Amino acid sequence: MRVRFAPSPTGQLHIGGARTALYNWLLARGSGGALVLRIEDTDRERSTPENVEHILEALRWLELDWDEGPLFQTAGEQRHREVVTRLLDEGRAYRSSATGEDVKAYKERHGHDRGFRGEPESQGAVRLQVPDEGETVVHDVIRGDTTFRHQHLDDPVIARGDGSPLYNLAVAIDDHDAGITHVVRGEDHMSNTPKQLLVLEAIGAPAPIYAHLPLLHGADGKKLSKRHGAASVQDLRDAGYLPEAVRNYLALLGWGDADDETLIATDELVRRFDLARVAKNPARFDEQKLRWMNGTYLRGLGTDELTRRLEAFTGREGLRDAVEISEEKVQTLSDFWPLAGFFFDGPADDRAAREKWLGVDGREALAGVRDALTGLAEWSVDPIDAALRAVVARLDVKPKAVFQPVRVALAGTTISPGIFESLAVLGRDESLRRIDAALSAQPSAP
Repeated sequence: MRVRFAPSPTGQLHIGGARTALYNWLLARGSGGALVLRIEDTDRERSTPENVEHILEALRWLELDWDEGPLFQTAGEQRHREVVTRLLDEGRAYRSSATGEDVKAYKERHGHDRGFRGEPESQGAVRLQVPDEGETVVHDVIRGDTTFRHQHLDDPVIARGDGSPLYNLAVAIDDHDAGITHVVRGEDHMSNTPKQLLVLEAIGAPAPIYAHLPLLHGADGKKLSKRHGAASVQDLRDAGYLPEAVRNYLALLGWGDADDETLIATDELVRRFDLARVAKNPARFDEQKLRWMNGTYLRGLGTDELTRRLEAFTGREGLRDAVEISEEKVQTLSDFWPLAGFFFDGPADDRAAREKWLGVDGREALAGVRDALTGLAEWSVDPIDAALRAVVARLDVKPKAVFQPVRVALAGTTISPGIFESLAVLGRDESLRRIDAALSAQPSAP
């Protein structure tokens, strides 16, 4: 099996493109075949080196390697021109100066469902000659057969007047020359497929096996876009998702195993992935489900590996103690710093939290905690727990009335890991210093 991933470098790699890359990668790795990476860079203005690097960067982050390439479509232009010349010489293509208005006028005369047929001219763009009789059938692993009657197909333009090839000719030739056996791509390419099959037929080349993947929708059922949150692989990376979790989640967007499992390791995906089990209907990308899955993967890393990844993600060192008491509360790498950054950067400045929890009653509770902690012989979770609960009992209040003022004193806000664990990680001196700072600050209004 030889498959290809052939993105156009027009920006960051969209999540839908990432799923296409993943499915091709799974097929290649599961079959012992090869994955060819081809950059379809015929749009010279948008196909910048920066945009190419966006694609490579996204694939590297997803840990999807390729066996050949990256190849560039423009590098094959001479080969494409030779095919155009051959088709012209054989009478399978012709030059035509027909414009869009000419095509419209032709259809008004012959019927709007009639495919355009031009007259050969000495100059103009090159059109492939489509026979009036017969049909082209797209055999699709996912969608079954789709039939295109030739009388309804326009003679497609395959090259510009200067001989430079257009997309559908270049793609068909490149797939043939690379020995691609399976073309797996989004269903938005379905309308291109009969044109590419006609090119292959014209040069006497066999057709590959096609599989057109369903579109991705957001949770609201509309086409996935930036308004649904993350829209590219880089968005997911920057939001703190793990590549192994993203691979698992993307694999399930349109494909399902007979066992109907949710958490499937990548090596298992390689073993079990099957195009025949890809659905026809659009799949829904739900970032909340991805967050849940990512949190599960994240907690499965273990504290040491999670610390390593968080230190790489944040650019900070010495995070292990804070990670150990935070890992049950985070679902992405980016959740960690808002939760635990106060250990390293000091308390946040949350005025609403101070006003709510450091009023008269809160300061009384905080002073009681200060006294209880001062006399501790051992600074660890259990003695701290006992000391704070003794203050709760003495004041005859709910635990929150004591714990939240302490949390605001330490973290500056009401969000933190467990309060006993936070005190233990901060240490005696820093904990008491922050409590003293909160007590000496101007009292918050009730």
